[in-house]
Amino acid sequence: LFDKLNGKELSYNNLVDVDAAVNLMEEFRDAPPTFAVLKHTNVCGLATRDTVFDAWTDALAGDNISAFGGILISNTAIDLQTAEAIDKLFYEVLIAPDFDGDALEFLSKKKKRILLRLKQYPSRKHVFKSLLNGVVHQDADRKKATPSDLKTVTKLAPTPEQVEDLLFAEIIAKHLKSNTISIVKNKQLIGMGCGQTSRVDALKQAIDKAHFFGFDTKGAVMASDAFFPFPDCVEIAHTDGIDAVIQPGGSIKDQLSIDYCDQHGMAMVMTGVRHFRH
Repeated sequence: LFDKLNGKELSYNNLVDVDAAVNLMEEFRDAPPTFAVLKHTNVCGLATRDTVFDAWTDALAGDNISAFGGILISNTAIDLQTAEAIDKLFYEVLIAPDFDGDALEFLSKKKKRILLRLKQYPSRKHVFKSLLNGVVHQDADRKKATPSDLKTVTKLAPTPEQVEDLLFAEIIAKHLKSNTISIVKNKQLIGMGCGQTSRVDALKQAIDKAHFFGFDTKGAVMASDAFFPFPDCVEIAHTDGIDAVIQPGGSIKDQLSIDYCDQHGMAMVMTGVRHFRH
């Protein structure tokens, strides 16, 4: 899958993080230049832009604190300009489909820095987990929502631009530990909350992060990896200026959230697929 071009031996934790990074970026293999930053398998920065340099810049801007010591991955070859910008950050691993010659020479000056050339994406069909002195397995979560999969359940339909952001946010939520909320604006992750025991807490964490890093959430969209049992999350989102939501649906109380959105001019779409990553 890889050519290791530089750096120390990959540790167990490195390999787990690399696996998470590659599974995430596979979702963007055919997208314009996209860059992601992960920490402890969770994506904390992600952006799609016209150039790899701009994608890196905006991915890092999503959370430049968590990025320290993280795993970086690009779906586009790394050029020298991007390499020089990346070099300002301490990170464990950088993964890309290729490196320009001068970029590779520059990045290889730090001998312990791990540089991986991704030759192909793994065709993961199953997920295995060791527990209770045994191993369980399940089918991998490979479902990727498309515009035709989205069911608009509110009176107001999302705009084409919002649909793009909603699908972007849904991919992020899919790759974060549940309970999770991702907030996206203009194909940039601007706030995320993950691993929370309450979906409300995940949303509050996501909003707090967005504000802390200087983002305006007005006009942003949000994704939830599972349904809303109550309308509290859409109420909080509306108060903060978020105006479109993507979620799987399936709660017996879905209508409460739908009604709130209708009353406050928000768009909501449902995918019918719950991710709920553990």
